[in-house]
Amino acid sequence: MSDLVARNLATVDAHIRGEAQDPAAVMALYAPGIVLEVPSRGLRFETLAEIEANYRRMFASMAEIELTPGERFATEDRVVDDCHVRFRITGDGLTNAPYGIGTRVELRLLHIFAMQDGLIARETVFEGWRRLD
Repeated sequence: MSDLVARNLATVDAHIRGEAQDPAAVMALYAPGIVLEVPSRGLRFETLAEIEANYRRMFASMAEIELTPGERFATEDRVVDDCHVRFRITGDGLTNAPYGIGTRVELRLLHIFAMQDGLIARETVFEGWRRLD
């Protein structure tokens, strides 16, 4: 494994682990010109301020969070991460979510990260929602 592939994997690992705990801290993992998209919910963010504000709203509206890692692999310019997350929706911070407050859900999350010099240049998140209760 090349040093850049290892760096890309470490960057994405830090992002996945840290985004819920401290959204401000993960902003340093993004390259200049970052774009984050969540096509299934019609979301697109083009600045660090927009991304951080979205994370703060989103994670403030989730409880009972359980993350199950899946497969993760990388090249020198891409990282793909597949995982499942379960949680209860507790607020309105999940813009365009298909389920309402109080619902326990599972999301299959497929992240495709375009990487630039070990930083995230573009993040596309594909979500598969399933109601649990």
